[in-house]
Amino acid sequence: MKVAVTAASGKLGAAIVKKLLEMLPAEQVVGCARNIEKAQSLGIEVRAGDYNNKSHFTAAFTDIDAVMLVSGMDTPENRIGQHRNVIQAAREAGVKKIIYTSIIGETIGTSFSPIVAGNRQTEDDISNSGMHWSIGRNGLYIEPDVEYLEHYIKAGNISNCAGEGKCSYTTRSELGYAYSMMLLGDEHNGKTYNLAGEPINQQQLTDFFNSTFGLNLVYEPLSVEEYKEQRTAERGEFLGNIIAGIYASISNGSFAVSSDFAKAAGRKHISWEEYFRQLAPKG
Repeated sequence: MKVAVTAASGKLGAAIVKKLLEMLPAEQVVGCARNIEKAQSLGIEVRAGDYNNKSHFTAAFTDIDAVMLVSGMDTPENRIGQHRNVIQAAREAGVKKIIYTSIIGETIGTSFSPIVAGNRQTEDDISNSGMHWSIGRNGLYIEPDVEYLEHYIKAGNISNCAGEGKCSYTTRSELGYAYSMMLLGDEHNGKTYNLAGEPINQQQLTDFFNSTFGLNLVYEPLSVEEYKEQRTAERGEFLGNIIAGIYASISNGSFAVSSDFAKAAGRKHISWEEYFRQLAPKG
């Protein structure tokens, strides 16, 4: 079996490749990337794969049995067509199976909803492609919060508009494992899974940071408009609007879901106690 992972130069794509290499020889794993050089460190063959260029994938999938379609990062109106380039090229190349990294969330209600709606359209496109398929709906990555820790320490708080809402976080490494199992196991064909860990709220997240790193952070809830203004000032209008929409979705319960991780991966998702224990300073 030979498999291809799109967006292999990105963080999630690379995490999937890393887990696949624990299960398959390197010659059976192919990466597709817009920037081939950026993915060379993965230790696998890397082929051209720009989502805007269907011909890249028509060539890249010639000897591929299964494709891991990692969701793109463009605007919702562009991503649907970009994903269709991959799906159509896979079908035309004779690919037998396609897996898609979708996302948890509701299609209406917040400024993040158009992203979710676009993902649902791709889910429909895949389920109607004629190939075997399975879909994962990712929880929110917890790593960006960890990477943002120095900012939290400087501010003395974690502030956003999630309020008391719980979020089904996950990690890219855990997703990498689950998607590798879905890619290689036919028992997952035709299944859609919520891939996430135990839901926690922002106060619990703050408590994990405090206990792990010996901090005294506090959680400060903001209104959606306050948080949107803050994020827009730092990240620009497009990303600021999306980030505010994500946390508004947490507030209204859209990110607190029952997880199917164990069904997809064959084991439980890492607990947040264990995850943060692994992050704790040694010595």
